[in-house]
Amino acid sequence: MRSALLGFALSSLSLSGVKAGFPTKIYGVNLGSWLLIEPWMLPAEWLAMGGQECRDCSKCIASEFAFAKAFPNTVDATFNDHWNTWFTQSDVDQFVDLGLNTVRIPLGYWIVEDIVDRNTEFYPRGGLAQLRRGLQQLSAAGIVAVLDHHALPGVQSPQQQFAGRCTTNVQFYTPFNYHRALIWTAVMAGLSHVDSAFSNVVAIEAINEPLMDANQTPGYGDFQKNFVLVVRAVEYLLGMPVPSLNLEAKTDVNANVTEALGLATELPPIFPDEVRSVISEANPILTKLGVNIPLAEFFNFSIQSQADPLITNFMDINWQHNNPANPADAALGPQIYDNHLYYSFGGVADPNEDAYLTHSCNLDRIEADAALGNSPLYFGEWALPTQFQATDAFLRKWADAQKRAYSKDAGWIFWNFKIEISTKAGDLARQWSYLEGVKRGYLTKDPSQLIDPHVCDSYVQSAAATA
Repeated sequence: MRSALLGFALSSLSLSGVKAGFPTKIYGVNLGSWLLIEPWMLPAEWLAMGGQECRDCSKCIASEFAFAKAFPNTVDATFNDHWNTWFTQSDVDQFVDLGLNTVRIPLGYWIVEDIVDRNTEFYPRGGLAQLRRGLQQLSAAGIVAVLDHHALPGVQSPQQQFAGRCTTNVQFYTPFNYHRALIWTAVMAGLSHVDSAFSNVVAIEAINEPLMDANQTPGYGDFQKNFVLVVRAVEYLLGMPVPSLNLEAKTDVNANVTEALGLATELPPIFPDEVRSVISEANPILTKLGVNIPLAEFFNFSIQSQADPLITNFMDINWQHNNPANPADAALGPQIYDNHLYYSFGGVADPNEDAYLTHSCNLDRIEADAALGNSPLYFGEWALPTQFQATDAFLRKWADAQKRAYSKDAGWIFWNFKIEISTKAGDLARQWSYLEGVKRGYLTKDPSQLIDPHVCDSYVQSAAATA
């Protein structure tokens, strides 16, 4: 029964057109450190830009927040140079050559600049133009994109460069910052349906790696539900039906985005006041973007009655513990789930080759998620780092074993597409860079293939043995 249910769920995402959904099997890479820099991934460039490195990343210029605060007059130009060079058409060409079909794009909330409080929050400006550039290049290559809300307002995880600011003062899990994150969501959903540059965006991920202890994330379950409702409200106001809510397409949609979304206060009762407020606050931001980019289609867009809905995307329920909210309870329309697995941080398997391969070859996360309604599932972050000195021979087996495990459902997205090659970075790219992994022969040029299809034969344990 499980395999049939998973097949049905995945088939709803495996549609033919780029806008319709994910490919039948996701083979992708993250565009990490492009529009959201994590300095550990490009240490020499970061220092050359003016950044610093330190053991405690909150104590020096080791995050985008700290950099923008230190260099308010030059940060935009400095980051624009980075954006232009870190991800280019050459990278897209390599993705095509390697058979990759999906990218996950980590984004900070500050890419929607009107959400930022410039008196207390410090981030570079201009990222949206770069996002549009990259999406157009990817779209021309037939590669679909997940917009990953990687760094949330107020910071969702302490002392993490990926949150955009290194701090122990985690404030995302508050009504104020949930609200700001939902405005971001509404803006991204609107752009995805109206801006042709976003034509290959198939999913929006609500949050990257929330705190794992659900006792520390009050209100997160309501945020999940409102996230989905915001996406569906934008779609409804733009003329799309919402079958999961028994809402047929509106027949009186105005082809001006401002006018269409301006009817948020008249949304059906299923949409709570929070969602109406969010849409109302996102509308002038979208209008401003339509004028400034400029986007003629914002003022005469094609009614969306036949468009495909965006796929809402969450980290899976098993990412948290202590009675977490189930994101499956928020689903209205197509939804997909994300899990991340890094053995190198400990707590997964003993630090040796046999333990790693035994665990990966018997991985049951897909089954555990499916039992809780979290399917289809893809693995949105994984790589080849280990807690021990890995040989080249082991890394080939390790890559095969992980690909085998993660391909059993929706597929996988490797972290990261590249890592800086420099004396400062040392051999970091060996286990963290997809492009370098292919070059060194750890990863196959065809992502659907394994070097050794029998890599797990001697490690797979029978159900009786593991019971």
